[in-house]
Amino acid sequence: MKKIALMAAMAMVTTSAFAQSAAEKSGVNSLVGVAPKTQDFVTEAATSDMFEIESSKLAAERADAPTKTFAQQMIQDHQKTTTELKQLVDGGKVKAKLPTAMTNAQTKSLNKLKGLQGAKFTKQYHSDQEDAHEDAVDLFKRYGKEGENADLKAWAAKTAPALEHHLQMAKDLNK
Repeated sequence: MKKIALMAAMAMVTTSAFAQSAAEKSGVNSLVGVAPKTQDFVTEAATSDMFEIESSKLAAERADAPTKTFAQQMIQDHQKTTTELKQLVDGGKVKAKLPTAMTNAQTKSLNKLKGLQGAKFTKQYHSDQEDAHEDAVDLFKRYGKEGENADLKAWAAKTAPALEHHLQMAKDLNK
């Protein structure tokens, strides 16, 4: 059964640009290790930054001291990557459109966080950060290895180690 699903996923990945985008959104590309298209990468990287910044602003107000320290670093680091990505796009090195808002799923997660306080908030924030960084590490590594735009590929490869460090920090908080 897994073999059939994998073959179907591979067919989806190779049929068209639309299928590529659908494959990225569905997680198929990640499953089979295929690099996202440039627009998909830019969209996912930018919306991930938005979510991590906004959720971390909440954590900086509501969480315990170790989580507040982590949140401050997430705000600082993800504002930096947002600026770098924007410079690549605005400077013409990357032909893509930057999103103006988070995904519906990210907005829903952020709204859920806004409704929580105390230990429930902290536990959810830790879980969200671990999940977000697992996805980001996967995204950046795949694009950094086989992305189609050389400048963006180099930036993704350079940025991936910092995201791996964030993931480890999130895992440590989530213990």
